[in-house]
Amino acid sequence: MPLSYLKNLPKFSKEEQKYFDSLMAAREIVLTQMNHHASVALNNGGTKHGAVTHMADYGGENFRRDIELQMLTEDGNVLELIEDAIKRLVNGEFGKCVDCSENISKGRLEVKPYALYCTKCKAIREANNGINPNVD
Repeated sequence: MPLSYLKNLPKFSKEEQKYFDSLMAAREIVLTQMNHHASVALNNGGTKHGAVTHMADYGGENFRRDIELQMLTEDGNVLELIEDAIKRLVNGEFGKCVDCSENISKGRLEVKPYALYCTKCKAIREANNGINPNVD
């Protein structure tokens, strides 16, 4: 996946470089997971030559394929969050809560460098089915 916005990187501070390295490592892990899930899903769950020999195996294979495709979708969502965080870092907007524009705590960013919300706004969203009623 091309990252054209990385061609002319700004000079990062030591802390920004740490987050950039963390985001790139997370990106690599997610891409590896996505390749694995796609491979398993597209190769009939690993059955020999894609042949299911017993009727009971069809349901199991379909279930495994569905799980792999679901995991592939979830990984794709995480990859999008990671790439958006990299763009925000490059643009100098990294570490600000999307809802309240306050700084996201360093501890939260160390655990989840692609976090969009501070802990206060994240808690509000979790209590309101993903919506922050305080934001227009």
